[in-house]
Amino acid sequence: MKKLLTKEFLLVIICMGAFVLLGLRNDSNAPALDKNIYKGIKTFNEVFDMVQKNYVDEVSSTTLIQGAINGMVKSLDPHSSFMTPDLYKELEVETQGAFGGIGIEITILKDILTIVSPIEDTPAFVAGIKPGDQILRIDGKSTKYITVMEAVKKLRGPKDTKVTITIMREKMSTPKDIVLTRAIIQIKSVKVKYFDDIGYIRIAAFQERTSDDLNKALKEISKKLNPMKGLVLDLRNDPGGLLNQAIEVSDMFLKSGIIVSTRGRAKNMETKATAKDDGNEITCPIVVLVNEGTASAAEIVAGALQDNGRALIIGTQTFGKASVQTVIPLEDGSALKLTTARYYTPKGRSIQAEGIKPDIIVKYIRPTAEDAENTAWWEDRVKEKDLKGHIKPAKEDGTKIDEPQTPEVKDPSDLVNDKQLKTAIDILKGWDIMKKNLNS
Repeated sequence: MKKLLTKEFLLVIICMGAFVLLGLRNDSNAPALDKNIYKGIKTFNEVFDMVQKNYVDEVSSTTLIQGAINGMVKSLDPHSSFMTPDLYKELEVETQGAFGGIGIEITILKDILTIVSPIEDTPAFVAGIKPGDQILRIDGKSTKYITVMEAVKKLRGPKDTKVTITIMREKMSTPKDIVLTRAIIQIKSVKVKYFDDIGYIRIAAFQERTSDDLNKALKEISKKLNPMKGLVLDLRNDPGGLLNQAIEVSDMFLKSGIIVSTRGRAKNMETKATAKDDGNEITCPIVVLVNEGTASAAEIVAGALQDNGRALIIGTQTFGKASVQTVIPLEDGSALKLTTARYYTPKGRSIQAEGIKPDIIVKYIRPTAEDAENTAWWEDRVKEKDLKGHIKPAKEDGTKIDEPQTPEVKDPSDLVNDKQLKTAIDILKGWDIMKKNLNS
């Protein structure tokens, strides 16, 4: 029996047709239209019609269509997502660096909402939330099938309001409820310290003002340490952020050379960023600290400085997220965050699902049992290659690369046991002593 198409579904078909035709027109290498597309659209229409008429509860067509879009995008990779207007606003807030919440980085690991790491000095950190903790429920509601952005929306809220998360941790016999009081999470992306004549800068995340904050930090250090004998750039546990900020940060340390290049199916995704000499770059030796929590934009900076011979990379192999997500706003206020390209280091390396390999591998010292109970950092870290549906690594010509197997490491944050930082400072001090001896 012939069924009538709903108004909403007609709009979906028109949009899909326009998208396909536009793709054919802009890409001469696009394949001919697959007849299976039309069969699939017909099947979708039949299912849509059956659900609308026969489901036990009435469901709006908008809910069904958004659910279909969510399912389509979710099948691509862990980083692509469809965002409703509310979720899109949450993303905009996040990049600005201040929001009400509990202070955690989360992902979906093996279909379970999992904590990547708590953010320092936040309610989650103080409560002892640890990397690898699985969030089974939020305020008593199951997180099964939840998306990251949906979870973010539930966890965020006004200051001083409470949220209960039910977590499961390795060696726990039963899930545990933790009540957290939300606070204003003001992420300071750049922090400065001094170790005698050695400067130390930590970048916690790449947000809208990161390059401006870094510029101020470098001026502050240069005034206090004159001359500065070395600089430690700490990118450990930095989940990344904005691509343009990674490029601007890299440019502050490089006088010339390629910073990063991107390649995707669309020609407009083939880009190459190059450093420019503005005469203000610091000239002292640099050591960059990285670990399994160093991802995305942070890996771009580490790769740029490593391939251009500007810095020594110390630590453990990084997360391995070398894909570019483009946020495409839609007319109704929603947005599509879509993986559109892979990025490559200056020497053409794809580090997708592989990560940056340090010049000198320095692992963390595992804390004692007593310390481990009080720290939220020493657990095993989630890596890009652990995420379900992650994008495979590829060479610049698109050829896939076999994914390497890397050993697991432990990660404490106690600065007393910070062997990586100690190694970096010792190398920079030794560098200065050696330089003096060679000059004499």
